[in-house]
Amino acid sequence: MALYDRNYTNVDVTSMAAAQESALVNFVKTTYKFFGASLLIATIGALVGFMNFQMVMENRMLIFVAEFAALFGLMFSRSKPGLNVAMLFIFTFLTGLAITPLLAFVIVQNGSAGVVAAFGMTTIIFGVMSIYGIKTKRDLASMGKMLFIALIVVFVCSIINIFVLSMGFQAIIAGVVAILFSVYVAYDTQNIIRGLYTSPVDAAIALYLDFYNIFVSLLQLFGILGNRD
Repeated sequence: MALYDRNYTNVDVTSMAAAQESALVNFVKTTYKFFGASLLIATIGALVGFMNFQMVMENRMLIFVAEFAALFGLMFSRSKPGLNVAMLFIFTFLTGLAITPLLAFVIVQNGSAGVVAAFGMTTIIFGVMSIYGIKTKRDLASMGKMLFIALIVVFVCSIINIFVLSMGFQAIIAGVVAILFSVYVAYDTQNIIRGLYTSPVDAAIALYLDFYNIFVSLLQLFGILGNRD
């Protein structure tokens, strides 16, 4: 009877758990590959922007509109493999192009060291908050609504400052955005680990937007502070 007395249920459960863990690991690896590629494409976009600086300055509004159109296109193509990857890279290229004037402003105020410092700080913040999102036992999902409300408030304040044109107010907004998206890094990282994203592309764009917004906020702070010296 020993030949037939086997616990196949436990074997099946163990195999399923191992398969799920392997699938999650592959999902995370693919996500960070897309994230890294997005940063590279954005860098290429910024370099193209510098090589065509006059064109970028003359068409800033058009680039801004194209950037948002690409983001919406990315949202609508998320369920279409291949197209979603293309839209991801189109969007990140445009963000690199759009950030060129800000990079130039910071370089004028602080030199290239200002850009390097902002990027280094962004990388450190991103790394620390990612580790926190992985290691913490706190369920960050409950913060979703609060983070979204804060994002709306910041967006409204940014629109208001377009008309007010206050450097001090912009510095406050930039500081809040840096903190907000630092928290978003932990929130999105935990969601990725828990398998709450439908595709690696969706997960990668979430991480990219977190990194990009922190970087832009720090660049703004460096530029504003440098302008006051």
